[in-house]
Amino acid sequence: MTMAIASILSQPTPWLTAPPLSSSYKTQAYFQSFNVVSSFLCTPTTVNFSNFDSSFSSNNSFSFRKISVMPIQTAKSGILPLARGCSWIQDNSMCSDSDNISSKRWRQGPLHSVFPATSPVVSSVQDLYDFICSGSLIEKLGLTPEMVAENIDRWLECGLYLCRLFQLNELNLTIPQKARIYHYYVPVFFWCEDQISHHRSIFKDGEEIPPLVIGFSAPQGCGKTTLVFALDYLFRCTGRKSATVSIDDFYLTAEDQDKLREENPGNALLEFRGNSGSHDLQFSIETLTALSKLTKEGMQMKLPRYDKSAYGGRGDRADPSTWPDVEGPLTVVLFEGWMLGFKPLPVEVVKAVDPQLVVVNKNLEAYYDAWDKFIKAWVVIKIKEPSCVYDWRLQAEIAMREEGKEGMSDEEVMDFVSRYLPAYYAYLPTLYSEGPNGSDPKHLLVVEIDEKRNPILAN
Repeated sequence: MTMAIASILSQPTPWLTAPPLSSSYKTQAYFQSFNVVSSFLCTPTTVNFSNFDSSFSSNNSFSFRKISVMPIQTAKSGILPLARGCSWIQDNSMCSDSDNISSKRWRQGPLHSVFPATSPVVSSVQDLYDFICSGSLIEKLGLTPEMVAENIDRWLECGLYLCRLFQLNELNLTIPQKARIYHYYVPVFFWCEDQISHHRSIFKDGEEIPPLVIGFSAPQGCGKTTLVFALDYLFRCTGRKSATVSIDDFYLTAEDQDKLREENPGNALLEFRGNSGSHDLQFSIETLTALSKLTKEGMQMKLPRYDKSAYGGRGDRADPSTWPDVEGPLTVVLFEGWMLGFKPLPVEVVKAVDPQLVVVNKNLEAYYDAWDKFIKAWVVIKIKEPSCVYDWRLQAEIAMREEGKEGMSDEEVMDFVSRYLPAYYAYLPTLYSEGPNGSDPKHLLVVEIDEKRNPILAN
């Protein structure tokens, strides 16, 4: 280790400084209060980004944080919006696909996560360096302790940005908080950066470079929404223009969803939005194609959004006047969804899981051309057992009920999750063993997480 690096490692964490976060949140539009939670947050706080005043609330069983005043629209320059404004970090779970059906269940609220309470740990840079090197993704990403040491300033910079984003004291992080930042979000961010560098290297000087589309496939409730939220923020902090989009944004309109239900009477998997067949694929193609063309300054478009609260919770495409603007030149598009990368299987395979999947499986055949072919790099979040989705969803509903809010009963949670479980049991094994359709192993990162949503293994 060089003397310079040894000198850095001997310094306390506060040596690193970063621009005030508040300067990145100037907006020309109004702000709408809504709730967001850091999936690693152990100390509940209420944060208002306009003045950064904090107050604390307690919950006997679950910790959550409210972040108010998120920008709906932003000015044309100098802006660092929180990923997708207030439209994509909404209630129900860590995943945007967790839809509730009845109107009484639909509301904006916190994204819930549970982590064991541990004593805060104040680290020197040396301690943090050792902690980073112990992460489960380090070896998978081909990083050595020497490489971490040589780039420790970047690790600390990104960690500080995330601490500010989630209003955490970088000198007072709990072990779960440190793990979520330095064992998960920052390593995945560096992997994405490498993918961007490779993508840009294949173009010649003077050629227009389309944004790299990175797909994030992960079951509901496992934390992919917060992961994408953090990555989008880091990209913007480090000078890259990014856009976020979810498969939810491509749901059929309410009218077309009604037609789908009528065409498939008695099929619970197509009764409500969610499974393949409930998306407007042509609209997906048009949107992703338009995003790929945002290669120059001054170019812009609106990103579609879906209103899950419309029609008594059945949902409908949001009014285009409310869609957020995105401007070029884009560097990266973060595309997330619970069923991204699922491949059609032989009929006898899906029929053995659930006969209702036969139609869903047929619908899935068109999804590669609509979604997957646009994605050049993949992050797949792997879970041990699909039943975790039920557990995570139940945790969220119990927490809401304890807060005095309306939440689904245990039976309603089971009914809700049951509409997704057949697809998980049918398609996840192939996704994990083969990767998404058309994916290249060199551009695929698989991260296995435990029941606490922390990475434990990367394959």
